[in-house]
Amino acid sequence: MSSAGLAKFETPIGTCAIAWGPSGLLGVQLPGASELAALARLQKRYPFADEAVPPPAIAAIVARIAAFLGGASDDFADLPYDFSQVSDFEAGVYREALAIPAGATSTYGAIAAKLGDRGRSRAVGRALGHNPWPIVVPCHRVTGADGKMGGFSAPGGRATKLRLLEIEGALAPESLPLFGAAP
Repeated sequence: MSSAGLAKFETPIGTCAIAWGPSGLLGVQLPGASELAALARLQKRYPFADEAVPPPAIAAIVARIAAFLGGASDDFADLPYDFSQVSDFEAGVYREALAIPAGATSTYGAIAAKLGDRGRSRAVGRALGHNPWPIVVPCHRVTGADGKMGGFSAPGGRATKLRLLEIEGALAPESLPLFGAAP
């Protein structure tokens, strides 16, 4: 049996999946077109992981994700992310996304500026498009500078992004970058 595992789990928005390893959380997958789609995507991404019953620490994360998708507030900043699977730049983007509080949004450009180069906003968007931890690393909280939603690579695309922002209460006009304080 591998030291890495993966499992599917039920949430208020459908069947999600989670992958973990000895160094922490490898990935989270949003629901797909079928009950097994999320698990299949993680199996493809982490072929070295075996389907398993989550250990207690991972089961606690699963419970937090399900509660969050049901409307509970959580910032997930304390989770044990395994950043060894991503580049240093991507890890920086994901850490900046983790700093965005639930119910708030930021922009691709603001994250790029915090990383030292506002001109890298497209690179920030690409990194968020490859986010291995959607939901818990809140790429859905990042929008375009003009207040538009921008892309969302998870199944359901922008509709899923809007649903997540709605769950968090982030859709009030004053909370979007176009209307809120400058980043």
